[in-house]
Amino acid sequence: MKLLIVESPSKAKTLKKYLGSEFEVLASYGHIRDLTPKTGSVDTENGFAMKYELIERNVRHVEAIAKAVKKADEVLIATDPDREGEAIAWHLMEILRSRKLLDKKPTRRVVFYEITERAVKEAVANPREVAMELVNAQQARRALDYLVGFNLSPLLWKKISPGLSAGRVQSPALRLIVEREEEIEKFQAREYWTLHLDSHKGRQKFAARLTQFAGEKIQQFSVENQARSDEIIAALSQASEGTVAKVEKKRRQRMPAAPFTTSTLQQEAVRKLGFSAERAMRVAQQLYEGIDTGKGAVGLITYMRTDSVNLSQDAIADFRQYIGQTFSADYLPAKPVVYTSKAKNAQEAHEAIRPTAIARSPDSVRDHLSQEQFKLYEMVWKRALASQMAPAQLDTVAVDIAVGGPKNLFRATGQTIAFDGFLAVYREDEDEPTGDEDEAKLPMLAEGETVPVDKLYGEQHFTQPPPRYSEASLVKTLEEHGIGRPSTYASIISTMLYERDNVGSYAVLDKKRFKPTPIGRLINCFLTRHFHDYVDYDFTAHFEDELDEISNGDREWIPVMAEFWGQFSGQLEAKAKVERGCPVDEACPKCGKPLLLQSSKRGLFIGCSGYPECDYTRPYGDQPAPGEDIILGDDPATGLAVKLLNGRFGWYVQVGDMPEDKKAPKPRRASWPKDKPVEGADLAAALVLLSLPREVGHNPQTGLPIVANVGRFGPYLLHDGKFKSIPKNLDVYTIDLAQALEVLAAPAVGRGGGSPGREVGKHPDDDKPIMVKDGRYGPYVSHGKLNATLAKNMKPEEITLDQALALLAAKIEKGPAKPVRRKKAA
Repeated sequence: MKLLIVESPSKAKTLKKYLGSEFEVLASYGHIRDLTPKTGSVDTENGFAMKYELIERNVRHVEAIAKAVKKADEVLIATDPDREGEAIAWHLMEILRSRKLLDKKPTRRVVFYEITERAVKEAVANPREVAMELVNAQQARRALDYLVGFNLSPLLWKKISPGLSAGRVQSPALRLIVEREEEIEKFQAREYWTLHLDSHKGRQKFAARLTQFAGEKIQQFSVENQARSDEIIAALSQASEGTVAKVEKKRRQRMPAAPFTTSTLQQEAVRKLGFSAERAMRVAQQLYEGIDTGKGAVGLITYMRTDSVNLSQDAIADFRQYIGQTFSADYLPAKPVVYTSKAKNAQEAHEAIRPTAIARSPDSVRDHLSQEQFKLYEMVWKRALASQMAPAQLDTVAVDIAVGGPKNLFRATGQTIAFDGFLAVYREDEDEPTGDEDEAKLPMLAEGETVPVDKLYGEQHFTQPPPRYSEASLVKTLEEHGIGRPSTYASIISTMLYERDNVGSYAVLDKKRFKPTPIGRLINCFLTRHFHDYVDYDFTAHFEDELDEISNGDREWIPVMAEFWGQFSGQLEAKAKVERGCPVDEACPKCGKPLLLQSSKRGLFIGCSGYPECDYTRPYGDQPAPGEDIILGDDPATGLAVKLLNGRFGWYVQVGDMPEDKKAPKPRRASWPKDKPVEGADLAAALVLLSLPREVGHNPQTGLPIVANVGRFGPYLLHDGKFKSIPKNLDVYTIDLAQALEVLAAPAVGRGGGSPGREVGKHPDDDKPIMVKDGRYGPYVSHGKLNATLAKNMKPEEITLDQALALLAAKIEKGPAKPVRRKKAA
């Protein structure tokens, strides 16, 4: 019997069908070992020796693999074809060797980039040894991330606030977001005007823009105010018609975009599909690992962690054959289209992301895919196909029209698609659409022809600040700077948005754009001030280049680490005694000592470094000063101030002040929702929160009031002394009487009688369904009698089979809950 070890259980199920009874296929469930989470796990004094331990949730999977190895004649390790996968293979072999399970037993590495029967069988027939260059590159990256995180984070706890973290890659990404916000804040809008002509020929209307006046070219700021605009319009208004002075016609080509890499897939999924980068990678993983299309499970796309734009010769041949059979001859280029990777070292995989079979069209598999799987597969399929199609042919025309003399010129432009080429299949989206590619037609005009002046007018404009980063533009910028690897971008973004206890997230998404939080600004300020070299874009990119050199066998990893640690450890020692907070390059107006940007439970403030001798403070931006309440406005019902306060259990809103008499009624208050940025708090939102408990109306049958409120177990209705939970599709703040009566009339749901939930897949051990359900204490996954609660940052509708299996495995490792001993009644 041969044993094949993969990372994912869903992948294991697919491969088992390909390889038959001769093979046993087991999953490691991702990484099986990691550094022990304590100081000294990377021994900088002894060749950067690393102390590993088994990851608790995967212990039972390692034991299952060890048990199967004893019975196997040959062991093949087919973890993912990248550095992380190579490292998992090495860790597995190290563990099995330490248990003396591989003595005289052939153990090899298997690599494939698509999960199809042909590719898998070919890979199994051609195994190789573990590539230690790739393992060493992964170890160097893990060691560096550990040394940065375990040494910088405690410093942040001392100098800013407990619970903070700093990462080698997340810190430069945060810096990008903060610096863009600072650019926006410093930006000063500048007024300018454009002048336009409306005309027509026959029934076709067209517009033109002033490009030259009195012989001088019109630049962006040539007309800076309305007075100048009116002056030019008045000078031109005496002409009732214009003369076509020049007609320029050109044909240009627009080439198709290259097939997807990890980075461009994430960018386009954000722009075109509205996915997050994390969601795009999760769905891509599902498509890669295998979907049952009615004829057994098959991988629909190639490996999704890649920065290569190459396509295999077999794939190109299939694409060209499909284009030739489906489209006319004009759509097939004379030669295959070849793309060059922009990445410095496209090492993650040998091919771009493409469908494993171009004949498997999106419509042919639609019934077997979820909505999000179909959308992503369709996008990958179309982009890959379009990449091998003929370029589009665009006819452009530019017409100069003289008004009131030859020195005053308006220009009209038009564009038509003469041949759509690849655009028949796919059009790439943009972060900031310019409209340049939009089709606009002009009437046929000839030089010397006259056209009427229907209208002359000016339009006011103001220059705009640079836009905040979207997920797509941030991913693009990270790649341009060489910060991190495309496969890590989703986790970088998740880390910045993660809500940490007491301090919150480092950035928030405001209208799908990144905005730094106050604590994110302070962390960036501290790191750029004291550790500038290590959040510098060039440093991070340079280290990625060094990792590439290690993975190519051009450098050894230990000297690279020694060079880094020698500089970094000295910097840590030098900064151990710096002041709390971050210097702001300003002297205290009270005592002359340097001022610092600091953090308090109420937010950021500027304080004197001479504290406690000097007590000077002032608010930072729109943050309140220490000890100062945040007043959102006045309560219209009472006239009292509505305040935003920060207490033991987080932020909340309150009407008025706490009475001095402890026996007096407490003021109305309500918790601020944790999923809403506190920076966006305003009076309207506070009044909504304070509206509970809210009388919805009176039951016409009983005449008794129905009250909506939020309690320990979520939103509910109270009527006639009885409670009824409000379903998740209704809002406790807006539920009306008709909806409330419907909820009250619905039959009571007993324990275990709720919605059956959503099936995420079958458990690989017994083929029984794993469900995501909504319970009394929140969403959870269920397999038989085993339940596991979802983490706070997990969305029930997005849980995958692998995530569910990991949660259930962790619950098993934790063991059953200890029974609560109740005291007997006296």
